[in-house]
Amino acid sequence: MNGVFVTGTDTGVGKTLVSAWLVRAWGAAYWKPVQTGAAEGTDFDAVAKLAPGTVIHPSAYVLQAPVSPYEAAKRERVRIDLSALVPPKTEGPLVVEGAGGVMVPLNEAALMLDLMERLQLPTIVVARTSLGTINHTLMTLEMLRRRRVPLLGVVLNGQKNPGNRQAIEHFGAAPILAEIQPLFAVTASVLSSLPPPAFALPGPGR
Repeated sequence: MNGVFVTGTDTGVGKTLVSAWLVRAWGAAYWKPVQTGAAEGTDFDAVAKLAPGTVIHPSAYVLQAPVSPYEAAKRERVRIDLSALVPPKTEGPLVVEGAGGVMVPLNEAALMLDLMERLQLPTIVVARTSLGTINHTLMTLEMLRRRRVPLLGVVLNGQKNPGNRQAIEHFGAAPILAEIQPLFAVTASVLSSLPPPAFALPGPGR
């Protein structure tokens, strides 16, 4: 498969923004396997607005509560089955966006990390730049490496913090792929003004 998996160090770190930025730049399709918090809006709707014309593939599970996928599924009396999380067939590249971080539970036995291990897509970790990001980012990178999930690198989202960037690069031994500064508005026109990614889309099987 030709594409990437976008994960984060936490919820609300900018995974959807980065996903929309990538699909715009690469002309990629978008897929969110598990969507929670649908009662408050969905990430796939946000990507459709930020990157008009993007092919949005349906989520396998759309859950209403803004909690972990496991908890949201329990509230709706459904069970998330990893075998149902099969990437859609696409003619071009695919950007897959996770829910929360890598250790978020999907069911009573599986974590988001288990899905990422199954998919084996090159992974982009989206991280904040503020206090606490070093710990969260290094732990995320460590878990990805333990499971041998391919790592593309880290995208920092927020006000530039050279010290935090240097620490993540040094202790995490991971490239910083991009730094996205705070946007005055999160709209399609503002997103289109961002420079395209300076890193290449990985080819199939990489």
